[in-house]
Amino acid sequence: MLLPSGVTTAETVPDATAEENNLYPLGGINKKYRPGIGRQIYIPAGEFQMGCDPLHNGGYEVCYYDEVPLHTVYLDAYLIDATEVTNAQYVLCVALGVCSVPPEHYYDNPEYADHPVILVDWFQAQDYCTWAGGSLPTEAQWEKATRGSTDTRAFPWGDASPDCSLANFEDFYGTGERCVDFTSAVGSYPDGASPYGLLDMAGNVYEWVHDWYYAAYYTDSPYANPTGPDTGTVRVLRGGSWAQIDLLVRVAARWYYDPTIPSGDVGFRCAYPSDR
Repeated sequence: MLLPSGVTTAETVPDATAEENNLYPLGGINKKYRPGIGRQIYIPAGEFQMGCDPLHNGGYEVCYYDEVPLHTVYLDAYLIDATEVTNAQYVLCVALGVCSVPPEHYYDNPEYADHPVILVDWFQAQDYCTWAGGSLPTEAQWEKATRGSTDTRAFPWGDASPDCSLANFEDFYGTGERCVDFTSAVGSYPDGASPYGLLDMAGNVYEWVHDWYYAAYYTDSPYANPTGPDTGTVRVLRGGSWAQIDLLVRVAARWYYDPTIPSGDVGFRCAYPSDR
């Protein structure tokens, strides 16, 4: 398999330029990364509110049972991918003999090079993140990067209901149709960015996170750096997808899935130590 144009090894590349860092004024780009890994956003240490706030819930009066209680969480600083991992990025990992091939050859179709990689199970996603120098984000890391630390907004962009200018989802209560009916190129919805500048945190593809799923986890989860239950049978998915309605693209919405089964609307992004 050919490597992406201009890439021959996994060597460290020069520091990001000032112009590149200015694209994400609230975060920034990790200064050293493997070719093809892409931009990362710095999320500072501190508290945020995790879970569902019924007063900021996208027009829904009741929170789901696994989204409550709303609670304060402290996280150490970390970096996280600005976008979902793309097919082009995953192709590089496969070409270098690190990542395994998804069950269908959509991932190496040049037409979809800048679309999120799909049809990878939890283990394949984690293998990629390990190769990239990180890991799948914890559920708390994912939610803080999506919501920010200053409010309890329902969606990455605020409390306004989503439409097809903000996210790729099924606009069931608006047009009654899916915005695209498949994945979009990552970063196609800049108006839907999170407070830290992350893109596609609502819709496009569900995202694997580190944690095992437990519906009542929020009732006794630790205050600092929670990582989910020690064991489980299904892993958490976050963010909704191109095939899901607005209820499931809310910041607080949690879903779960068998970690051994790939899906056509599930992808991932990676988190990294802040000092890498």
